[in-house]
Amino acid sequence: MCDGKDVLIGAIMEHVEEAGVHSGDSTTVIPTQNIPPDVLHTLADHTRKIALALGTRGLINIQFAVQGRTVYVLEANPRSSRTVPYVAKATGIPLAKIAAKLAVGKTLQQLGAVAPPRIRHVAVKAPVFPFLKLPGVDAVLGPEMKSTGEVMGIAADYPTAYAKAMEAAGNKLPTQGTVFVSVARPDRSRILAAVQQLASLGFELVATEGTAADLRAAGLTVTTVYKLSDRKSPDAIDLIRQGKVSLIINTPSELMEGPQKRDGFQMRRVAVEGQVPFLATVEAAQVAVQAIAAKRRLDGKFDVRSLQEYAAASAVAPVAAKAV
Repeated sequence: MCDGKDVLIGAIMEHVEEAGVHSGDSTTVIPTQNIPPDVLHTLADHTRKIALALGTRGLINIQFAVQGRTVYVLEANPRSSRTVPYVAKATGIPLAKIAAKLAVGKTLQQLGAVAPPRIRHVAVKAPVFPFLKLPGVDAVLGPEMKSTGEVMGIAADYPTAYAKAMEAAGNKLPTQGTVFVSVARPDRSRILAAVQQLASLGFELVATEGTAADLRAAGLTVTTVYKLSDRKSPDAIDLIRQGKVSLIINTPSELMEGPQKRDGFQMRRVAVEGQVPFLATVEAAQVAVQAIAAKRRLDGKFDVRSLQEYAAASAVAPVAAKAV
């Protein structure tokens, strides 16, 4: 938020997925979990300079991409966005009320909104997709937005907040069973640690030929299953249809064409129709495994607290009260 002289950053949200997935389809977390302090400083500095240079009076949302330590500005929107209610609930700061008063001439100083919120909890926003009701739509994520809603999970730690968000979005993570893994070759080394943790938690592993060979080479016990186009048994899609798969990790390859591409689409559709949790990026799989471990520790019983309790614990109430 900007009043033409001062800037208050409500939150810096980190996307779980890499750049290339539409922001509306990306899972995000507040506060950031993997961004170095110097990069956060750069993001905040760029935000202030852009907001002031545009003469913003009210809300502005900016999308950045970070590669290494280099920060790129993707777009700056001097307006409200669907993110505002999420950030307001996550932080306890009534962004819309403050921004409306800025738009009619008030200042951040007058409203007492001068210090950025510092929350002691973690909030995760997860998209909700309509795939179950739209048979022809592929569940793979990309630059085109496919979600039709979003939910928030909030907890004292990141894995638990993520688990809550997934459950609210209808993508309930299992704590036992069989995991089907089929990932593109460039992703296999990056996915290894997550799959090893799943094995240590007692999950059985099944994978397509190429993925299975690489996982076995890393010392894991894996059962090979086949794609429909392979015309061999056991068939991965049949296993999913029969309810023998609890979780799917699948990162599609851009190089796939013809039968392989059709196999991927059909597998994702069967997963959607069977309501089997589906993870389509390495980043989502990495945090999902941590969330599964958190659910196991909690025995599936999440701590339930009101937003007001979280806000009070983070000491953001005074700013909210002065802004009303």
